[in-house]
Amino acid sequence: MDSAAALTCQRGQFNIPAGLHYLNCAYMGPLPRVAEEAGVLGLRMKRDPSAILPHHFFDTSLELRKLFSRLIGDADPTRISIGPGVSYSVAIAAKNLPLSSDQNVVLTYEQFPSNMHAWARKAQDINADLRVIGPPDTIHRGASWNTEILTAIDSATAVVSLPTVHWTDGTIFDLVEIGRRCREVGAALVVDGTQSVGALPFDVNVVRPDVLMCSGYKWLLGPYSVGLTYFGPSFDDGEPLEETWIGREGSEDFEHLVDYKAGYQPGAIRYDVAQRSNFALLPVAVASLRLISEWQPARIQAYCKGLTGNFFEEVEELGFTVEDAHWRSAHLFGLRMPKGLELVELQQALKARGVSASLRGSALRVSPNVYNDAEDVSALLEGLRQAVAV
Repeated sequence: MDSAAALTCQRGQFNIPAGLHYLNCAYMGPLPRVAEEAGVLGLRMKRDPSAILPHHFFDTSLELRKLFSRLIGDADPTRISIGPGVSYSVAIAAKNLPLSSDQNVVLTYEQFPSNMHAWARKAQDINADLRVIGPPDTIHRGASWNTEILTAIDSATAVVSLPTVHWTDGTIFDLVEIGRRCREVGAALVVDGTQSVGALPFDVNVVRPDVLMCSGYKWLLGPYSVGLTYFGPSFDDGEPLEETWIGREGSEDFEHLVDYKAGYQPGAIRYDVAQRSNFALLPVAVASLRLISEWQPARIQAYCKGLTGNFFEEVEELGFTVEDAHWRSAHLFGLRMPKGLELVELQQALKARGVSASLRGSALRVSPNVYNDAEDVSALLEGLRQAVAV
């Protein structure tokens, strides 16, 4: 596929039922057909365990690391850890990043719980300050929200833990500028890319996060219980949550596993979850990442932007409010309700048209991807019109 060519609708790559207008990838990404087939083949490996050889414990994991590392800016694959989800990676970060009672951790308001609980516990345990920065009470809040986050980062900040986009409405955070501010004050930057990596370009060489973590079942179109995390150089000598056999140096040599080694595998491999070589799930993740690498996040973002056309102008005429275009992602955005609109009426109007989207916080969260087309957006708009007219 020509990397410069615009994407066309990829619905044929998926098994989405006819009549379903699935605008809900932020909830869960559907499995591509090739990923589903890869999972079936992987599961069948267990029919004959004698065919599962030592190299199978490592080969698929390595390919997955390579695919993800290329997706985020050609990072070193050994800096990619395989885990079960974001909360696991947050726990690793919280365990290894120093925090004292005279320091603070900066978070965003209504951040996804996996990003909140570990930092809240760590701050509480040592009596550090937890700074939760809320958005301004305005229609277009992205610019001011980013400014307030930058202002909250000071010489006492030890950690800034943010998403790439807000999970409820797609508000974009300027991580390049925030990362620059973190380096000025010596703070670590921990980024949750779950709701954008795979659909929005991200380059670790530009943002320079200490941690970038992603659950695989949303925009990476992979299985549940597989997450991928980039750990920067500050984690090279850190302590994992688990002392796994496969995370130790020389673990490829099954005959000598009892010759216990003190050293770990290079880079972030030490942070892998136990039994990371999941023969059913990892092939699914690999197959999906191959597709995303072919489609390319920049083209996916452009495709999603092309779907909406005059959509935002039309919904604003209906009384909905949306974020300013500069601070709004194309693959995930929120529509805030007109006064007096009953959410039950909205849900019923969308359901009647086969539209799948999510209510998150105070917004209707809409999250298209490459399998959507103009009919999906039209069905959504028709549902919004009916709900407002009731």
